[in-house]
Formats: sequence, structure tokens, C-alpha cells
Amino acid sequence: MDTYASVKEIGEVATEKVLIHLTRNDFEPDIVFFDAKKAAAFHKNTMLHPAPDLIVEVLSESTQHRDRGIKFEDYAYHQIPEYWIIEPDTEMVEQYFLNDKNEYELYLKTNSGTIISKAIDGFAIEVKAIFSD
Repeated sequence: MDTYASVKEIGEVATEKVLIHLTRNDFEPDIVFFDAKKAAAFHKNTMLHPAPDLIVEVLSESTQHRDRGIKFEDYAYHQIPEYWIIEPDTEMVEQYFLNDKNEYELYLKTNSGTIISKAIDGFAIEVKAIFSD
């Protein structure tokens, strides 16, 4: 994802330790994508980032409740267009898109095939590649 966004010059991908500032809570998602317009406003000392265009959360036993609960609600409330939940134990990926009511709708839940992002124009990845070494 990072390589694709860099080569195409369409935005910035960041992993962990990127604090996104939302009105109700601040979060450090596992992976985020900011389109080029948002990314252009960042500088080396940026501490708080705006709502990204895509968030990916990797579930663990300790984070599952928040990733499917308060984060799911807050990300939708702040109109983050695309949200992926990755389940490492089952090698399953869930892809959600924001609907016109600012609620996430499950678009795809799979452990095979290809995931095509709407937030990252032209980006697609095989599900198996997400879990391969």
C-alpha cells in the first residue's frame, strides 16, 4: 500500500504511532492512508493528524472490542470513507464503506480473492498477500 501510494504520488500511508485527532477521541490506527491533499499539509513535526481516507485495524484479543466498537463508531462519525478490519487468526479481511447515512456497510468479508480500495485509486491487493511472509 505504501509503495503504491508513493509511486503513484497519490498520498501518504503511515503505520502505528500516527495519532489521528477526532472530535470525540484520538486514536493510533495500525495503518492509515491520507490522500495527497491532506498529506501536503503535514510537516515533520505534525503531532495530530486529521481523519484519514482509509484505516486498517489488525485485530488482537486485546483490541478487538475497541476496533469493532468505539473505533468503528467514531471512524464512521468522522466520515472516514473506508475501513478494513483484518483478523490474523482466520486470515479474514472485512472491508467497509461509508454509506450516505454516515454508517459503515460491510462490502466484503473474505479470506481469498482481491480487495480493491476506493480510497486509494487503483490499489488492489490479494488477500493471501496480506498474510504471507
